[in-house]
Amino acid sequence: MNDTILQVKDLNVTFAAGRSIVHAVSDICFSIQKGETFALVGESGCGKSTTARAIMRLIRDPGKINSGEILFEGRDLLGMRENEIASVRGKSIGMIFQNPLDSLNPVYTIGGQISEGLVIDKMEKKAAWRTAARVLRDVQIPDSDRRIKAYPYEISGGMRQRVMIGMMLCRNPKLLIADEPTTALDVTIQAGIIELMNSLRQAHDTSILLITHDFGVVADIADRVGVMYAGEIVELGEVFAIFDRPMHPYTQLLMKALPTITKNEGRLTTIHGSVPNLTEAALGCRFADRCPDAADACRTTHPVLHELEEGHYCSCLKAQVK
Repeated sequence: MNDTILQVKDLNVTFAAGRSIVHAVSDICFSIQKGETFALVGESGCGKSTTARAIMRLIRDPGKINSGEILFEGRDLLGMRENEIASVRGKSIGMIFQNPLDSLNPVYTIGGQISEGLVIDKMEKKAAWRTAARVLRDVQIPDSDRRIKAYPYEISGGMRQRVMIGMMLCRNPKLLIADEPTTALDVTIQAGIIELMNSLRQAHDTSILLITHDFGVVADIADRVGVMYAGEIVELGEVFAIFDRPMHPYTQLLMKALPTITKNEGRLTTIHGSVPNLTEAALGCRFADRCPDAADACRTTHPVLHELEEGHYCSCLKAQVK
């Protein structure tokens, strides 16, 4: 039996920028299993959110999905008509966007917005309202009977994020895409959101695609990790393998930049240089100009993902010959 719920194959997304073309996502490949949390990690601007929006078919002009396949339960989302993909969004695939205040309508109550999707699914209005109240309790909103009648601006950022999670999960999606779900939240609220997502995943057997730049969040919730750089996945594997044996120089430097509990490690490592211009074709490795181990071949040969150990892939020429 095939337990793969989502498979992304050779996805390419570009954006027109005047006379230039920005290659935002280049030949992305990964899969997500049923009940699994898969994390895409990388610096801001590396293509994580663009990948998530491509899965939801939310790329708009001047953006364009040029090629690839996005298979959800074996069906290619890119080949669906607009009315077909609209029936998948929210129902089978839910998405939590980066800023929950932007995603919630300020003139409608919390309960009204949660129950709206249920009414679309042909649930009676009173039953939908009761379900919305239960969802607020499930996501641990205090005083839920009062909060259900509140407007988004009347609750905190952490509560709004919980509302968004509840709104997506109340329709029992098979896949939940969480785009930076803990950004701009304080540490204690972050921990609560992570614990909530873990418990809800176990309760509903929901697969999660987590978009983040925070390796601390990844360690707490992810099963497998894809590390992105300049629109490409440069390393992919089980979360413990990535943490214990990072193979790509970019991943290694990211790990060295993580803060530690003690001061004995000295100053945090910084990655010198800047991300390459994505309007230019990648002749060699896109990380070559920032890599401390780059050789001449790294600037002329573009690496592809190779399996260096079971389930652990890396796109680095030097790692492949070790």
